[in-house]
Amino acid sequence: MIPASVRAAIALLLLLILAASVDAEARLVQDQLGRALNVPEQPQRLVTLAASLTEIVFALDQGQRLVGVEQFSDYPEAARGLPKVGSYINPDVERVVALRPDLVLAIKDGNPYHSVARLEGLGLPVYAVDPRNLQGVIATVLEIGALLEVEDRARQLAADLTRRLERLQSLSAGLRHRPRVFFQIGTTPIVAVGSQTFLDELITMAGGVNLTAGKIPYPRFSQEQVVALRPEIIVITSMTRGEVFDKVKEGWRRWPSLPAVRDNRIFLVDSDLVDRPAPRIFDGLEQLFRLFHPELAGKVS
Repeated sequence: MIPASVRAAIALLLLLILAASVDAEARLVQDQLGRALNVPEQPQRLVTLAASLTEIVFALDQGQRLVGVEQFSDYPEAARGLPKVGSYINPDVERVVALRPDLVLAIKDGNPYHSVARLEGLGLPVYAVDPRNLQGVIATVLEIGALLEVEDRARQLAADLTRRLERLQSLSAGLRHRPRVFFQIGTTPIVAVGSQTFLDELITMAGGVNLTAGKIPYPRFSQEQVVALRPEIIVITSMTRGEVFDKVKEGWRRWPSLPAVRDNRIFLVDSDLVDRPAPRIFDGLEQLFRLFHPELAGKVS
């Protein structure tokens, strides 16, 4: 174990090297938390503290600038081989510093304030985002595109995401029936989603009714309580995915009168597609629409 004093000395030395290598030209910007910070004109060494931010950088065709990513950054394939800097809730500050980034991208929902403050205290610019809905994802794409000075690519990507969203909004407007949906994100205990969450917006945009909408963001339920709600569709999403899906699905089959069971409408959805505020969340939205309204699946672009 390296003593803390030695680690601090190494960090200071690395920062001195970094300061000498960063272009003197910088610009003052404001991040999504309203904080002002100086960033290089053309940042070339990026560290992302969330998998969603890694995905956005790659979607902007700027993956070659990444020198470090959050440990769950697994998409696209190229992200898997990049140096990891800890989890989004516990980033490794010393490892970030050792990678000599000229810009760190962070997210309010997950990255602890004290870690961001330490990085800034060591002289690293940290740009924080806070997307709260699908429009916020599009805005984040545009902002990061501006930071990296690839505005044309960002506008192109944002326009495509907007087009896809508007297409689903148009299809949803003509729906005669919106199925009652129970969206299960935790298996033991059973955890669902309330209002003011990404998943609540996805359910609604996909033409469903969120049976657990309410003030509690992630309410817990017993099986009996879920049965009383009589969902027409049950969607299961879990970090463990296939390992537990068959078991959970079998558990719901104990209630054959439940509409979702009776009609065989219990589905597994990749959690990465619906809980990462990145461009792929629009893939998740379209997948949900196809599951909710299979008769219209061919009209989803």
